[in-house]
Amino acid sequence: MGIRKAVNSVIWRISLFYLGSIFIVVSLVAWNADNLTVRGSYQSVLDQIGLGRFSILLELVILTAVASCLNSALYTASRMAYSLSARGDAPASWSRTTSRGVPSAAIIASTAVGFLGVVGNYLLPGQIFGYLLATSGAIALFVYLVIALSQLRMRRELDAAGIKPGVRMWAFPALTWLTIGFIAVVLVMMAILPGQRLELWFSIALAAVIVAIGVRRHKGRSPLMIK
Repeated sequence: MGIRKAVNSVIWRISLFYLGSIFIVVSLVAWNADNLTVRGSYQSVLDQIGLGRFSILLELVILTAVASCLNSALYTASRMAYSLSARGDAPASWSRTTSRGVPSAAIIASTAVGFLGVVGNYLLPGQIFGYLLATSGAIALFVYLVIALSQLRMRRELDAAGIKPGVRMWAFPALTWLTIGFIAVVLVMMAILPGQRLELWFSIALAAVIVAIGVRRHKGRSPLMIK
């Protein structure tokens, strides 16, 4: 029940705050407006409606949003590190928890990696960020593609077993196949467009390395042996 409420709340929040704000921006600001790349889309909207002097409020909102994203990323990274450790794919200390069930070692390790990125960006301005962006650009698409393909198989197995999931995807399997097709089209476009090729190839190389490591570590082990 909790997962169902969380999923539904994410949908309407994204629709309202993200898609809604983008709709307002594209309705008020032309794509080729002067100084758009300098001032930014949201600042241009404030200027157009006469609220440009309140730009400090926009900066505070952006700072709050960035801090929220950082907190979410830290939570996700530490829990992923904990999960990998529990399956034997990461240091054993990362799966140890405090009396409150918090994987403190995994959180500290994730935070340390984040600080290394900050220090690296300070020493090599622009280069570290560009490298990380290039190596992770299409990774998100790969992740969602694997999720969609996994959902096709797992949903069929659940339906065959007569198990009804607590959260069911709309218009299955048509919408799942549509999502897979859309991701495939985006990846093909990234391979065609010169400005996106480097990002795509870096992402493919990183994904290949991760898959190779996983196959090597679990070679000869049955699925039941993998926690």
